[in-house]
Amino acid sequence: MNEGPLVRWDWVWSHLDDIWELTVQHVVLTVIAVSLGLVIAGPLAYYGYRHYAARGPITWVAGVLYTIPSLALFAFLVPFTGLSILTAEIGLVGYTLLILFRNIVAGLDAVPDGVIEAATGMGYTDRRRFWEVELPLAMPVIIAGIRIATVTTVGLVTVTSLISYGGYGKFILQGLNRFFNTQIIIGAVLSVLLATVADVLLIRLERRVTPWAQRRSE
Repeated sequence: MNEGPLVRWDWVWSHLDDIWELTVQHVVLTVIAVSLGLVIAGPLAYYGYRHYAARGPITWVAGVLYTIPSLALFAFLVPFTGLSILTAEIGLVGYTLLILFRNIVAGLDAVPDGVIEAATGMGYTDRRRFWEVELPLAMPVIIAGIRIATVTTVGLVTVTSLISYGGYGKFILQGLNRFFNTQIIIGAVLSVLLATVADVLLIRLERRVTPWAQRRSE
């Protein structure tokens, strides 16, 4: 095991290019996973919102995917998809579905019936009412789900280092293999910072797209 200071700053300064490269990789893996999760969970949530009986089966399938241990899931996928970004993203997307589905449905369910009836009485079609009334009012809860899914994904991305990806997880894995504390600490700290920055940015996005909710809470 290495001796000396807990963090070797000379190593950090000499590996800034590697840090930047892994930062980009970590962000890209996270953005792809959450974006694809929304593409899949959004329509499913809309269907579940309109058809109550469908919620149980969809939640069950998403719940099964969420409860599969990440290492086991990646080990299962590797023989079929190899050590590829596809393997990483299948696992990462799967873990976002339950969170996103539940929050989108919960947000839509929380729209007051009186508001829906008023929009219908004003001549809104179902489609127009959804896009102009129901979805905007549900947005605070939906964005809360996106925040949870994003922060969770940032943490899970580190696990994909076991299949040659992983962003900051590469530092953690290499540090553990070499008993080099600096890499372990840098990888862990940067992962936490990235999750924090992502959460703050999404909070700002929520304030921008739902200004009425902020004024109501004041």
